[in-house]
Amino acid sequence: MHLAPDTVPLDLPPLQSTIALPYRLTPGKATGTFLAELAARRIVGTRCRRCQRVEVPAQDVCSCGHDELEFVAVSTAGTLQSYTRMPDKTLGLIRLDGCDCDLLHRLHGDHEWAVGQRLQACWSDSPQAQALDLLGFEPAGQGAVAGLAPAAFEASREPLDSMATELKLHYQHAAGPYYGRLFDEMRTSGRIMGIRCSHCQSTLLPPRELCDVCYERTGTWADVADTGVLQAFSIIHLKFIGQRRDPPYVYAEVMLDGASTKIIHMLDGVDIEAAPARLKPGMRVKAVWKAERKGSLDDISHFELIDPI
Repeated sequence: MHLAPDTVPLDLPPLQSTIALPYRLTPGKATGTFLAELAARRIVGTRCRRCQRVEVPAQDVCSCGHDELEFVAVSTAGTLQSYTRMPDKTLGLIRLDGCDCDLLHRLHGDHEWAVGQRLQACWSDSPQAQALDLLGFEPAGQGAVAGLAPAAFEASREPLDSMATELKLHYQHAAGPYYGRLFDEMRTSGRIMGIRCSHCQSTLLPPRELCDVCYERTGTWADVADTGVLQAFSIIHLKFIGQRRDPPYVYAEVMLDGASTKIIHMLDGVDIEAAPARLKPGMRVKAVWKAERKGSLDDISHFELIDPI
């Protein structure tokens, strides 16, 4: 019998984790044209046929609500309207010559900036049809031409139809006294700990504060074996984002000896072709531990059958 969780002091670092979602973004015709032409060192805007407003970047709908627009090539020079300094960069609102709205972009280089200052575009030497092909804006040289009106546009390349991107969310997750004790014991001792309900005596794995059978508070810790019984399984053939291995593989529900709830983990050492006919609920399995443990359920590499089929 082990002490209740709230009597065991823990000083565990939070779990550092990242949720990453790669995907392809469809920018649409206006943005796709704007991005594609940046690689040719051209800035593309749109002019509304109704109100004659020129906006940059190119838009699909004018701010007046009209959607009959034409592409125009706008000046690569303009006037600084406002700016803000940040720790790693300076951002400015630039009114390009002949445009009726401001373009938000980086102010390039270590300069003294001033509202009303004339600026010119500076470009990447390795264009990739992305926003930073236009590196930003810098003070205009003495030979810079001012006051150029938007000109008729003729595409030099196909609009960008899609672009690879990725959403990343970085966060810290405190394991707490229940998961924290479980993961700490797995890392340091190769030992699996469940928590016993004070009312129905169920041993819950993973451990938690409340019993999900009778909703009473859990009480004391209990050792759970790393052997158990196969309850159910799925054979994964499809590939999807977030997988930790390439299919095919077997995903199994396992009831460990001494536990009253199941865990889900990989089942290895099984012929995938024969698995549907030969794998049966009730088969005995055992955990295979990793040599280097870090404190998570992944410290168990996989489960394997005790009596191979």
